[in-house]
Amino acid sequence: MVILFSVKISEKHQEALLNKYPHEDFIFKDGMTEAEKYLEQASVFVTYGDDLDDNKLRRATNLKWIMVLSAGVDQLPFKQIEDRGILVTNSKGIHKTQMAEYTLSMMLQMYRQEKLLMENEKAASWDKRVRMKEISGQTIMVLGTGAIGQEVARLAKAFRMKTIGISRSGRVVDYFDEVLTIEQINSKLPETDFIVSILPSTKETRYLLTEEHFNLMKNSAIFINIGRGDVVKSETILKAIRDEEIAYAVLDVFEQEPLPEDHPFWKETNITVTPHISGQSPNYISRALAIFQDNLDNFQQGKSTYINKVNPSRGY
Repeated sequence: MVILFSVKISEKHQEALLNKYPHEDFIFKDGMTEAEKYLEQASVFVTYGDDLDDNKLRRATNLKWIMVLSAGVDQLPFKQIEDRGILVTNSKGIHKTQMAEYTLSMMLQMYRQEKLLMENEKAASWDKRVRMKEISGQTIMVLGTGAIGQEVARLAKAFRMKTIGISRSGRVVDYFDEVLTIEQINSKLPETDFIVSILPSTKETRYLLTEEHFNLMKNSAIFINIGRGDVVKSETILKAIRDEEIAYAVLDVFEQEPLPEDHPFWKETNITVTPHISGQSPNYISRALAIFQDNLDNFQQGKSTYINKVNPSRGY
């Protein structure tokens, strides 16, 4: 069985896989440019999910399984995948620690005025008039109550925050004081201090948030998006900031990535832009490969149960 990687992994990880699976034929490449000529041979393709289009997939005539070493799978050619019955799994769940830490750090940054403090430090300005707030006791709404959302809520509970979850089902989940369906979101927006989106990009979530939702938010609310950029239009966020419908936005994901240099987000004082890095961690690849190995064991044995099996018709 040929297992092709377009994801660059260290020699240490390569050697570990070769030692554990001596009878499999691994091909390790750095990116699709190097991996493309081996697609016809591959039974398993390990990717970040953004380098496989319909044309390339058609050439992978022996492909049985796509392992995505990230949570996002929205760029995969799902129609062909479904038609051919190709298994897709992802690395959902390995991002919870770092993405929850990112979220809480940004919340604290806003309320404790860290940007202003650093500017004052650079200017040697001893300004004791800086007004700070406490996140303790505030209300946070998390759109998406999976592993990341639950970890955000768990950390928020350490600050005695009220936690509201929003999900498709509205099912009760640990660390949330209440969980509502997406259809019920409007009823809670006026009382929420932090709105955190961790939603994937699907037919159901694209441009889910509209001007109406931002109109309902507190003028002091902070919107944080670490899910996918197409949950809300860029112009909707800009309008909400410029019209002071919300106080601040922290954006790690965007409709277009990389964010163009001339995009107005860069110059907005009340928007923090980060380059889709909230999921970065020195433990990322190790955690992703652990899921891959568990699934590879099952794949070798012809089992039908897999960690993080993706439904091609839903796209997640």
